[in-house]
Amino acid sequence: MIRRCEAKDLPTVVDINMLTLPEHYSDYFFESILRELPESFIVAELCDKVVGYIMCKIEFGFSNFRKLGFVKKGHVVSVAVLNEHRNLGLGKALMLEGINGVIARKTDEIYLEVRVSNESAVRMYERLGFQIKSRLRAYYRDGEDACLMALEFG
Repeated sequence: MIRRCEAKDLPTVVDINMLTLPEHYSDYFFESILRELPESFIVAELCDKVVGYIMCKIEFGFSNFRKLGFVKKGHVVSVAVLNEHRNLGLGKALMLEGINGVIARKTDEIYLEVRVSNESAVRMYERLGFQIKSRLRAYYRDGEDACLMALEFG
């Protein structure tokens, strides 16, 4: 089941982040994202256990699609699924629900950063309509590059 994250889910979400991703955030950061944009902080649940999440936020800045001036855009801050539950379509379902929450806030586009080595994620994002806009050199703490990917709305 895909549903909105609740405050009681945050300890599990933090655990999933720690287990699956090298980038970690403070508990306060997760709490603030949940407060700011609850419609785009989504969890995947199997057998009453949270096994994945996505959290997004809204930003104002230059468009990734060469539009002039500032635009209102969504940012996929973090998305993760426990290793043993991957390849079940949960990542895609989380992304779609997170995107819908961002669209509900009347944004122009959404973007994310993804490790260049995470080819399966890059392919999934491309299937969802995201385009690689640039390569961010040494973006991650360990020196790996990231692909900046973006999706424009209507």
